[in-house]
Amino acid sequence: MAWTDSFGRKIDYVRLSVTDKCNLRCFYCMPERHRSFITPSHYLTFDEIERVVAAFSDLGVSRIRVTGGEPMVRKGLPDLISRLSAIPGIRDMSMSTNAMLLGKMAETIYKAGISRLNVSLDTLNESRFREISRGGKLEDVLSGLVSAKQAGFEPIKINMLVMKGINDDEVIDLASFCIANGFALRFIETMPMGASGQEAYGHYLDLSVIRDQLAERFDLVPSVMAGGGPARYFRVNGTETHIGFITPLSQHFCATCNRVRMSADGTLHLCLGNSHNMALRPHLRDGISDSGLRDLLIEALAMKPWQHNFEDQPDHVARSMATTGG
Repeated sequence: MAWTDSFGRKIDYVRLSVTDKCNLRCFYCMPERHRSFITPSHYLTFDEIERVVAAFSDLGVSRIRVTGGEPMVRKGLPDLISRLSAIPGIRDMSMSTNAMLLGKMAETIYKAGISRLNVSLDTLNESRFREISRGGKLEDVLSGLVSAKQAGFEPIKINMLVMKGINDDEVIDLASFCIANGFALRFIETMPMGASGQEAYGHYLDLSVIRDQLAERFDLVPSVMAGGGPARYFRVNGTETHIGFITPLSQHFCATCNRVRMSADGTLHLCLGNSHNMALRPHLRDGISDSGLRDLLIEALAMKPWQHNFEDQPDHVARSMATTGG
C-alpha cells in the first residue's frame, strides 16, 4: 500500500526524533541558553513509538531515520532500534548523529539494527569546531567515526552545513578528508528555522558556488546514491566517494518530497518549512485503536503542503531544528 499525499507524492520515509536534547549547542541549531526542552513525561514511550511506526509501515513507509537532538542521549535507544527494525515492512534503519557518543555505542547501535549513519561535521579545525558547537571536542567526533567504520556502518555520510565567512573555506579539506576515509559528503544550505537558524541564515551561501569550486579541483561525475533523502549527487572520478548537495533554498526539492517528521513528543510535522502538524500523543494516550491511528495518519497527510515558504517568509518557522528533529 502506498501512502500518498494530496499531490501524488509517495511518502515512504519518516524521520523519527527520540529526544530534543543534545550534548552540543551548535549555534545554528539550538540557542545557547535554551532550556525549554520537552517534559520527559511528554516523550512518546518506546511502546507508543513502536505503535506509530507499525502504523506507518502498514501505510507503506519502509524507511526510518532516528534523529534528535542527539538520539544517543535517549536512554535505552538500542532496545528501541531493535524493536523498530523488527517491524514488518521496515527495510531501512538509519540514524543522524553528531558522533560524540559513537566511540562507546557504535557497535551496539549497529547490532541493534542501524545500518547507515549521517554524521554532522562542519569543520576539521579544532578551535572552529569548539566555537560552532559551543564547547564540543573534535577528537570525540573523529574517534566516533573510526568506531563507526570498525562496526560496519555503510555508508557513512558526512553532513556539512556551509556558512559563508565561517567554514566555506574548508570545503576542499572536507572533500579530501572524505575521499581519504571512504565517507560520502553532503553539503547543506542554511535554513532560517527558529532564532538559531535565523542567525545562521545571515551566512547563507548558494551551493552552486561550492559545486563550482569543487569542480575546479575534482572531476565530478553525475551519480546517484542509495537513500531516501533529497541530495543531488556527484561521484569523484577515480574514487568511490560521492558528494551531494542539499539545496532547500537555491533549488528546492519539494516536488519529490517523500518524508514527514515526528518530534519526540509525538507531533507529526508534515513539512520542515511550514507549520502544518498533528499531535499524536493525546490520541495515543486516550487509547486510540490501531485502525484509528492509521486513519489519523491518513488525515494528517492530507495537510501536507506543496512546498515550504523559506524564500518568501524566512521567519515563518519559529521552532528550532532540534525541536523538530533532523
